[in-house]
Amino acid sequence: MSTPVTIDPMTADDWPEVRRIYAEGIATSNATLESETHDWSHFDHSHRHDCRLVARDGAGGPVLGWIALTAYSARRVYAGVAWESVYVGEALRGRGVGRALLEAVIPASEAAGLWTLLAAILVENTASLALHEAVGFRRVGVERGLGQDGRGRFRDVVLLERRSATVGVKP
Repeated sequence: MSTPVTIDPMTADDWPEVRRIYAEGIATSNATLESETHDWSHFDHSHRHDCRLVARDGAGGPVLGWIALTAYSARRVYAGVAWESVYVGEALRGRGVGRALLEAVIPASEAAGLWTLLAAILVENTASLALHEAVGFRRVGVERGLGQDGRGRFRDVVLLERRSATVGVKP
């Protein structure tokens, strides 16, 4: 990259670029089981507001990737657990953008009181699996045929977790 990656909070103004990057992930058929993007209202209501970040090419530059957290459950006993989603623009994959986003969201999630981050990654997405393991996620198991993709195939999903060393109870 020509300039350093800058991590900023995601705003509604970032949505067109966030949506485009998400659509690029959908097109791979290995980043998500979703077959289409949703609108901003759906995204805004389904993701935590305190842990939505974008990576930019320098200060004020275009969005290169994004990360957001979703509540694991509405039950109070799981208030410290969230699902994590990270997406990087097609042209920039493998260049450290995803890692920068994960390394930024981890302390943000801990500041928000989260003790566990979960990721569900399709078994074929080896780059994302390696990235998550590199920043401290561990494999919990493989959920066989958990979800159906846009082509009707049932896909295996690797469940990963990252437990905070500073927030919440330890296993």
